[in-house]
Amino acid sequence: MSVVVANIGELVTFAPGRPVRHGAAVVLVDGVVQWVGDDSDAPPADARVDAAGGAVIPGFVDSHSHLVFAGDRAAEFEARMAGRPYAAGGIRSTVAATREASVAELRVRLARLVAEARAQGTTTLEIKSGYGLTVADEERALRLAREVTDESTFLGAHVVPAEYASDRGAYVDLVRGPMLAACAPHVRWVDVFIGSGAFSVDEARLILEAGRDAGLGLRVHAGQLAADGGVALAVELGAASVDHCTHLTAADVQALADSARADASTDSPSASTATVATLLPLVEFSTRQPYPDARRLLDAGVSVAIATDCNPGSNFSSSMPLALALAVREMGVTPLEALEAATVGGARALRRDDVGHVRVGSRGGVVLLDAPSHSWLAYRVGVPLVRDVIGGPR
Repeated sequence: MSVVVANIGELVTFAPGRPVRHGAAVVLVDGVVQWVGDDSDAPPADARVDAAGGAVIPGFVDSHSHLVFAGDRAAEFEARMAGRPYAAGGIRSTVAATREASVAELRVRLARLVAEARAQGTTTLEIKSGYGLTVADEERALRLAREVTDESTFLGAHVVPAEYASDRGAYVDLVRGPMLAACAPHVRWVDVFIGSGAFSVDEARLILEAGRDAGLGLRVHAGQLAADGGVALAVELGAASVDHCTHLTAADVQALADSARADASTDSPSASTATVATLLPLVEFSTRQPYPDARRLLDAGVSVAIATDCNPGSNFSSSMPLALALAVREMGVTPLEALEAATVGGARALRRDDVGHVRVGSRGGVVLLDAPSHSWLAYRVGVPLVRDVIGGPR
């Protein structure tokens, strides 16, 4: 079925040379963009959607989330707001609740969160495991994630579970051995959380190299609580993304910039070898940590993405518009730069060519805003501006 979205006041395409156009229209056939041009030239279609002079943007690409879990950690949030510092150890309470939950319970929670994200304009969503931490529990989480997205990530290396507290090496061997073997058929990516309370750089290397040998792409959590050496490892191994990047050394920034420059000759994210710095401002909002310096990264030539990191502990929000607004307010970027990081940047972090933009062949869908400009996503922060979402992949 063909649909023409007509009477668009401002269309953000992120097409080379003309990222924004006015007085535009878009035609989608079965959710795939087939035509982009002036509204006066729009071809006929089976259905017509009137944008009423409002803005239309690409569907958001949320390249970092943890949506398969049970329970909540509201008490932990309240304690942080009362002054207790954030620590990664709270993950274990979610692990206990998730292990006890049934598949049906987890599936219902997951469906609700995916629908919540889409209602806010997210059409491409990466989902990690990491709240099972046994072979069986990690595998079932990833089977569930694969039901709703093609971008699923094995994160058995989230934290060391309590039963392995006295033998970390045995757990690392489990993750890179039997657990990886069980989970790899259901995922595209492998990830490791590097930092205090999680995994060391040496442990991460073993797990990431095993994942790479199993044919998976690499992702890394690093730099959330301190500069921890994870960025250098991610760049060295060619990870698609290193996420958090709150605390970076000058050498970290240089390594990320060099990675982007070495990749500058390719226009295809799927052929990219650059490591994207994925920033998660909602985490800083929820944990009262310093915000990453996005301006510093962009000025250095680093490829930057913005994602939610929606999870029950350090940020229980699936709102990409709020993440974008925080980036504008707290991280030194313009509304258009923030939107690009939340769409094109996320696509690069997933090494996807077909999402994050509005061009012929795009499968990422379009989002109609009840606003005249994309800048209103930051200007009217907290107000639900998404009027409709058309198309988009799983």
